Amino acid sequence: MSALPGYAENLPKGHPVAVYLEENIFIQKLLDELAPIQAEEDYELFFNLFNQLSEVEKKFARKENQLFPYLEKYGWTGPSQGMWSFHDSIRDLFREAREYIKKKNFHQMDRYSQMISEELSRLFQVEQMRLLPYAMELLQEEDWKEMREGDEEIGWVLDNPPEKYPPEEYIHPSKDFKRRKLPFSTDGMLKLDEGFLSNEQINLLLRFMPVDLTYVDENDRVLFYNRGEDRVFPRSAGIIGREVKFCHPPKSVDQVLRILEEFKAGTKDEAEFWINFRGKFIHIRYFALRNKENEYKGVIEMSQDVTNIRTLTGEQRLLDWD
Repeated sequence: MSALPGYAENLPKGHPVAVYLEENIFIQKLLDELAPIQAEEDYELFFNLFNQLSEVEKKFARKENQLFPYLEKYGWTGPSQGMWSFHDSIRDLFREAREYIKKKNFHQMDRYSQMISEELSRLFQVEQMRLLPYAMELLQEEDWKEMREGDEEIGWVLDNPPEKYPPEEYIHPSKDFKRRKLPFSTDGMLKLDEGFLSNEQINLLLRFMPVDLTYVDENDRVLFYNRGEDRVFPRSAGIIGREVKFCHPPKSVDQVLRILEEFKAGTKDEAEFWINFRGKFIHIRYFALRNKENEYKGVIEMSQDVTNIRTLTGEQRLLDWD
């Protein structure tokens, strides 16, 4: 077996069927390398090739836990019984061969390697002639895509993982709705509307955000402010819990209170100002916060120094770090 059969020649790379067949070719090469070796004459080479060959267990596990359940869904239960038994018989041969390898019983090592080779070759013929082509008739494209995701967890016999299937393509973040298995633990993290963050990550996010934020609750008490010495309008820890009207200069308090009244009444959701302050152009915005029941839950005050932003012209598409 040195080439893919006709029905698989046009399969995309990484398709589960193509991978099964590529593994068969790879395993057959190992068998061909192992065949002329006499265990007593080159024990180390025999042992290494035998260990590589033992990786066929991954292929068996994928078939039993991935392919066979999909075939059962379409009413074909034969492979789950007959071929699974075939796998177990070959597993027994590997297990017995390992005992002889430990004992360095060279005659039995050679004998069992020949038996394993014959049984694997027979299995590959059944797969290529019956199992895989019929599976391609039964299963739908979505089945193969789902199967490939599970295959990744079990692994392959090949030296290098096969190509992704389906091939990865760029999907704009606004169009990507797939819920993925997370590659990190969420223990001790806060579940947000979209995603998870730890307390430390939330604090870092807010501390390094180049915008001043102040959160005032529905009772007009300051709950939170971010950043430190770089703030546009300096804050100190003493304002936490303080009424917001005492956190603004007297000349601007009336405007702040008017904003809060309109937000609470539901007549406004946003207020915006821009001022010149100590040689800087400052953009100030207030946003009403409401829960899913549309109940008022406070206000976010956001201030940002946009002096440099206002001077930008044209485009800069490349990094300018050099």
